[in-house]
Amino acid sequence: MEILEQYSSTIYDMVITYLPKIALAIVTLIVGLFLIGSVMRALKKRLSENESYATLSTFLVSIFSVVLKGILLISVASMIGIETTSFIAILGAAGLAVGLALQGSLSNFAGGVLIILFKPYKVGDFIDAQGHAGTVSEIQIFNTVLKTPNNVTIVVPNGSLSNGSIKNFSAEPKRRVDWTFGIGYNDDIDKAKATISDLISGDDRIHATPEPFIAISELGDSSVNFVVRVWCDSGDYWSVFFDMQEKVKKTFDEKKISIPFPQRDVHVYNHK
Repeated sequence: MEILEQYSSTIYDMVITYLPKIALAIVTLIVGLFLIGSVMRALKKRLSENESYATLSTFLVSIFSVVLKGILLISVASMIGIETTSFIAILGAAGLAVGLALQGSLSNFAGGVLIILFKPYKVGDFIDAQGHAGTVSEIQIFNTVLKTPNNVTIVVPNGSLSNGSIKNFSAEPKRRVDWTFGIGYNDDIDKAKATISDLISGDDRIHATPEPFIAISELGDSSVNFVVRVWCDSGDYWSVFFDMQEKVKKTFDEKKISIPFPQRDVHVYNHK
C-alpha cells in the first residue's frame, strides 16, 4: 500500500510538472505550423508575382518550410524537457540513415539546385526532355512538373533532367519555321515561288529580318520541291506553321498549281 502511494505521488508530481509543458508544447506546435503555413503561402504568392522569381517560388518555399518546421520541432522538444543537443544528434543520425536510404532523392535534390542555379529552363518554358514534352508549371525540390498540350501532368525527376539533354523551345524569342511544298513538273516554278512569297509577305507574324528563304530543294520522283524558311516569334510558331500550309493549298488550287501525290501506273499484258 505504501509503495502504491509512493508511485501515485510520483505520477502526480510528474503530471503537475510535465502536463503544463506538454500542453504549452502542443499549443506552440499547432500555432507554429499555422504560422509557417501562412508565411509560406504569402511568400509563394509574393515570389510568383515577380516574374524573375516565379521559377524559384516552389523550390524556395519547400526548402524554407522544411527548415522552419525542423526549428519548430527542436523548440517544441526543448520545451518538453528533451535535451536539445541529444535531440539534434538523434536527428543527425536519423538524417544520415535516411540519406543513405534515399540516395536517389538526394540526387534529385542536387539536380534541382543545379537547375535553379544554371537555369536551363524556367516556369512557363516549353521543353522536351527525358522523352517528355510540355510546359514547365513547377520546379519542386525533387521533381519538375510539366503540363502537356493536352493537359496531362508529367512529373520528371530533377536528377535525370540535370544530367540529360534538354530542348528548350522557349529559350529564344524567335524561331525558324520550315516547310516543304511540292509542285508538278508541268507547273510554272516562278509562279509558284511568287505565290509563296506573296503569302509570306501578307502575314504580319512573319519577320522581314532575317529575310524569308524560298528555293528548290529537290527534283523528286513526282514533284519539284520547294524549301521555305521564315522567322517568327516563338509564341506564334505553331499558328504560323499550320496557317501557312492551309493558305498555300488553297492559293495553289485557285491558281491551278498542282500539288502532286504519289501515283502508280499498272500495265496489264494479255499473253496468249
